[in-house]
Amino acid sequence: MGYISVIGAGSWGTTLACLMAEKGFDVSLWTYEESLAQEISRTRINNTYLPDIILPDNIRVSHKLDIVLRRSRYIVSAVPTQHTRAVFKEASQYIPAGAAIVSVSKGIERGTLRTVSSVLKEVTGHDIAVLSGPSFAKEAILKKPTAVTLATKEKDMGILLQEVFNTNHFRVYTHDDLIGVELGGALKNVMAIAAGIADGLGLGDNARAALITRGLAEMRRLGIAMGAKAETFSGLSGLGDLVLTCTSTTSRNYTTGIKLAQGAKLADVLSQTRSVAEGVDTAESAYQLSQQHNVEMPIVEQIYKVLHEGKNAHEAVNELMNRALKSEF
Repeated sequence: MGYISVIGAGSWGTTLACLMAEKGFDVSLWTYEESLAQEISRTRINNTYLPDIILPDNIRVSHKLDIVLRRSRYIVSAVPTQHTRAVFKEASQYIPAGAAIVSVSKGIERGTLRTVSSVLKEVTGHDIAVLSGPSFAKEAILKKPTAVTLATKEKDMGILLQEVFNTNHFRVYTHDDLIGVELGGALKNVMAIAAGIADGLGLGDNARAALITRGLAEMRRLGIAMGAKAETFSGLSGLGDLVLTCTSTTSRNYTTGIKLAQGAKLADVLSQTRSVAEGVDTAESAYQLSQQHNVEMPIVEQIYKVLHEGKNAHEAVNELMNRALKSEF
C-alpha cells in the first residue's frame, strides 16, 4: 500500500498516524524528543499528547529523520508552524524524490508571512498538498464522524491522496485552492482566541455569533486579496473550522482567549500546556498581512494588540463596537 512518514508526534500527527496504520499502511512517526520516541515505542501510548490511545503495532517511532523518511511514499508534516522550516531544512536531504508531502499544520510563518505549504515548497522543492478542516484529534481518533478538505494543485494527486486519507469515519473532500484552505485554517485560530475572550468576559451568545460572522468576513477579505477563492471560506476549511474552534473548550485557542479575559498573563497561559495555540503567533502575521494587502481586519487588529501590545480586552471590545457605522455588504 505504501509507506507513510508522519513528522510530528503531537495529538494530530499521532492521530493521523493511527488512522493510516489502521488502513494497513506501514507508518513511521517522528518525534523531536528522543525520550518521547522511546516511551511511545515501549508503552505504545503517546501519554504526552494523546493519552489512553494504544498505537497500532505497524507504527514505528523514532527521533531520527533519516530512519523515518528513508522509504517514504507519503509524508505528513504535522510540525507546529513556527518550527516547520527548521525541521524540514534538515529533513529535506532524506526525502525520496517521488514522495508526496501533505501539510496538516495551521498557521502563518512569522517574519516571512508565508503559509506552511509555501515554506515546505521552498525548503524541499516538492509540490505540497494541504489537509485542513474541523477536526479535533480526540474525536477523530475515537472514530467520530469527521470531514476535511484536501487541497492540491494537481487533480490526479488530489484524487490519489483522497483515497489514502479517507476512511469510513474520516471523509476527505478535494479542492484546488491551497491558499484559501491554508488561510482559513490559520485565521480561524485568531478568531477562536477572540471568541474565547468574548466568552471569558461574559458577553453572551449574541456577541459570539456576531464575532464568528464578522470574523469570517475578515478571513474572506484577506483571502481574496491574496488570490484565494471566496467560496473556500464557506467550506470545511473556512466556516466549518471556524465554528468548531470558536465554540468548544477542546480548542486550545478558544481556551487561551477565555483565560486571558479572566486576567491570566499570556506567558502563563502558554506555559501551562505543551500543545501549541497557533493563533497567538498567527495574530501577528495576520495583522501584518492585513497591513501589507491594505485589507480591513478590525477583529484581527484588536486581538493582535491584546496579545502582543498588552491592550485591555474590555477596551478592545469597546473599540470594535464603536467603529464607524457601515453597510454589512
